[in-house]
Amino acid sequence: MGLRNIAALLLLASIWGGSFIFMRVAAPEFGIYVLVAIRTVLATSVLLPILMMTGGVSQIFKHWFPIALVGLANTAVPFVLFNYSSLHLEAGVNAILNATAPMFGALVAWLWLGDKLTPTAIAGLALGFLGVTVISQQKLGEGDISFVPILTALLATTCYGIAASMMKRWLQGVRPLVVATGSQAMASIMLAPFALSTLPATMPSANAWLNAVALAILGTAIAYILYFKLIANVGPAKAISVAYMVPLFGIIWGVLFLQEHLSLQTIIGGVMILAGVALTTGVIGIIKRSRAAKTA
Repeated sequence: MGLRNIAALLLLASIWGGSFIFMRVAAPEFGIYVLVAIRTVLATSVLLPILMMTGGVSQIFKHWFPIALVGLANTAVPFVLFNYSSLHLEAGVNAILNATAPMFGALVAWLWLGDKLTPTAIAGLALGFLGVTVISQQKLGEGDISFVPILTALLATTCYGIAASMMKRWLQGVRPLVVATGSQAMASIMLAPFALSTLPATMPSANAWLNAVALAILGTAIAYILYFKLIANVGPAKAISVAYMVPLFGIIWGVLFLQEHLSLQTIIGGVMILAGVALTTGVIGIIKRSRAAKTA
């Protein structure tokens, strides 16, 4: 992986880590549905012209039903769930919980698509879920939140896992930009009734608007473009490694901009989750094989 791709990977991780900051600031003023609608509409307005210039809009109509399902499972529902959890959990904690997405992706693929789960992957799932338990025990022990925000974050990452299997099952061969643009547009349509019925009583502040726009343009549109470019340049196995850096940036941005403080127990739980994800997704095996190939 060249320096340019490494820089793109770090930039993507920093943007996605920052997304939890943007949600944490904007969600209380906009409400969970309106903020997601702003995010999907603005992201569509950025992605659609690019797709029109490169060709492929007709593919959205050709595959509209599976793209709509992906829009529901990969955008509309998880974005709403994370907006809700951001009202109660620190951005760093949400970023850590977001890292469970590859674990749920592997689990859903095993249940639905019949993908193999090796003993190492099963051990990774157990370790990852143990890490979630450690974080949950810490947050519940503080006595100021219920398990619901943690559960909604985990349901959101489960949706990401379901969406990954949907794309593998129904949208193989369809350009990622087509799926990204179409799913954002479909999610915008689905969310419109909920957003219109929950408009905020007062105009959100300029700071809330700034964070909402950053969430849409940076955290969704530009992040998708970067991610798909990385997949094209270095392959999905290396591109997915961004999931291991997002929690780090989420914690850093939370400390710098929101003065958040994460306990040692939460950090330990996060490390357990990341180790579990590495085992479940086979990243450790990939690294070993890569080193062996270099020394051969």
